[in-house]
Amino acid sequence: MCDIIGTAKIDNRKYKDTFHVKAKMIPFEEVENIIGHAPGGVCPFGINEGVDIYLDESLKQFDVVYPAAGDDHSAVKLTIAELEDASQAKGWVDVCKEVENV
Repeated sequence: MCDIIGTAKIDNRKYKDTFHVKAKMIPFEEVENIIGHAPGGVCPFGINEGVDIYLDESLKQFDVVYPAAGDDHSAVKLTIAELEDASQAKGWVDVCKEVENV
């Protein structure tokens, strides 16, 4: 199980080429059990064991990001370096569609 965060949309071909499986959404009612956070609060830290975190290269266009912080009413302000550290990401991947800089 892996979790990709960001605002860009997944490019199915890039995802499959990288992870060798088809990208699919976790069913809403299973998210909290699998990840450890309910939908709307899924964040890249404080998650269940066995969930690998990868950060998409598209995040690097931002100086600061605001990932959810465990529930649908919270967020945390992090630099990219802080996000990388807090998430204990396994690495950076390029699995999203090309997007214009925001």
